[in-house]
Amino acid sequence: MKIEVLFPDVANLYGDLFNVKYLEQCTNCEVINTNLNDTPAFASEKIDIICMSPMPEFAQELAVEKLLPYREKLRELIEDGTVFFVTGNALEIFGQYIENEDGSRVDCLKIFDTYAKRDMLNRYNALFLGNFGDMKIAGFKAQFSHSYGGENSDRLFERVKGAGLNPDDEGEGIRVNNFFGTYLIGPLLVMNPDFTKYLLGLAGVKVDKLKFEDEMRDAYNQRIKEFERPDIELAG
Repeated sequence: MKIEVLFPDVANLYGDLFNVKYLEQCTNCEVINTNLNDTPAFASEKIDIICMSPMPEFAQELAVEKLLPYREKLRELIEDGTVFFVTGNALEIFGQYIENEDGSRVDCLKIFDTYAKRDMLNRYNALFLGNFGDMKIAGFKAQFSHSYGGENSDRLFERVKGAGLNPDDEGEGIRVNNFFGTYLIGPLLVMNPDFTKYLLGLAGVKVDKLKFEDEMRDAYNQRIKEFERPDIELAG
């Protein structure tokens, strides 16, 4: 299995690169780190999972500029079912645009019909509890923006506590075929073992037991128990 990490030189916030480091421990995989000045491997070879982590806001424009020549290739890969795992504000660059506080816009890849609005004076920090089918999902949020729209894509998680794609949305994240885009950080795959197995399964890798799964599951069960408490307020 090949995993490509897009732009780890700038897309490396909140420890989310450990999503890939954890997959590397759980599987016999090759990890390709594609920096901003590199040609993406997905342009010329088969990649099983394409990952991108949160980044500073200035880097979003750099990432869009770099990926724009490959927009149709990205569309093709999404349509063909390649697994994408995109976290934090990295999901925004696949939408239509990002709107700044003064009304100016950063054009994005325009693959999905979502758009984002920034508010750099107000960071949204929160815990999140949601559902993915019959799985419970726990995660964290730390962001200066929210996304809107997305009528032509499904939400990834069903919100139970915390904000969805925006505070008024009952769904969190974006799912189109095997494209998984979410504002949740954590790292999410370390925090949610069943979801990790599900993602690997989509990439054709069956793992009976993850690395450190017993410890992960104990932590997961405790976290879900805490998040479900009625006196816990998840948004901040």
